[in-house]
Amino acid sequence: MPFNVGLPELLIVLVIALIVLGPKKLPDFGRSLGNGMREFKDSISGGSDSRRDDDDDTYALR
Repeated sequence: MPFNVGLPELLIVLVIALIVLGPKKLPDFGRSLGNGMREFKDSISGGSDSRRDDDDDTYALR
């Protein structure tokens, strides 16, 4: 794993995130984090964005 992070450390971070965010907000946080990472990766790679967000959070090809 990168940065020498093992399974125990990862579990501790996930438990803290669950306590801080709560079980209802944790999936939304993960989804927004994933979307942000995807946008960051696309902006760095300079590639054209072949996906777009719809109102119902589904993706469609242009």
